Amino acid sequence: MSGHLDPADFVRDAEAMGRAWGLAEAEQYTNWLATHHYENFHVVSFLLPKHLHQDFYNVYSYCRWSDDLGDEIGDTTESLRLLAWWRSELNRMYEGGEASHPVFVALQGTVKKHGIPKQPFDDLITAFIQDQTVTRYEDWAGILGYCVNSANPVGRLVLYLCGYADPERQRLSDATCTGLQLANFWQDVTVDQQKDRVYLPLELLARHNYTVDEMFAHKFDPRFREVMREAVEYARGFFLTGLPLINRVNRRLSLDLDLFSRGGMLILDKIAQQGYDVLSRRPKVSKGERVRLLITSLVRTAFAKVA
Repeated sequence: MSGHLDPADFVRDAEAMGRAWGLAEAEQYTNWLATHHYENFHVVSFLLPKHLHQDFYNVYSYCRWSDDLGDEIGDTTESLRLLAWWRSELNRMYEGGEASHPVFVALQGTVKKHGIPKQPFDDLITAFIQDQTVTRYEDWAGILGYCVNSANPVGRLVLYLCGYADPERQRLSDATCTGLQLANFWQDVTVDQQKDRVYLPLELLARHNYTVDEMFAHKFDPRFREVMREAVEYARGFFLTGLPLINRVNRRLSLDLDLFSRGGMLILDKIAQQGYDVLSRRPKVSKGERVRLLITSLVRTAFAKVA
């Protein structure tokens, strides 16, 4: 298998052949996908309990497939068709039907074991469908509405896997996940342009007399600097709101949350350090900065009072 998932080929095989997948084989597939995907994203922290690793692989694989069906197909009509098929597979799993796709074969046991409701999984599909049809957002309310479906479900799924299902922890997780989504948007302004997507609210651009056309032309000036300054501080507020969650979960999850939160805020700091110019250079966190971030998070959570 290559490190880059080809959803179109895999879906055609699954739809045409409908072959049966055993649980062990399906879990082997989700394990591979979570550890070899082209993003090189380390899904399972070395501090997470070993008994949760496979469940995290299964949930991650669902999220990865949902995302790739939306972004890697290259054809809006086909993506919408495949996302509808993916939703039908999700519904079938929750209705007790026999799973035909390896991700759902592996995922169904995780869902039952941890009592995970369908909504966060379904919300993710809604977000990826929205990506196919909506490329501009008028105001912050529209952006936050998108984050409710695209980012917040991921944090809630992690909480469910770790045994937390209360509304207060979910509220704090939602704030952190929204902050992470916004930080990613501001880091990837030019990357999203390649897909004709603009996540900076049109109202914010207009208030600073700056246009989408100027942004696509990569025109950086004091107007755009103020747009980004306001957007960065807006995102930072969500991280600060969500930080108390770090002290309300077990120590192992606390470290992961601290890393994600501080890492997201570091991206915002990097944007500020380069004068808010994300049009000529994508802000990046260096390997050395990642190591320092890990060390400080280890120290901070080691002495923090956590649940």
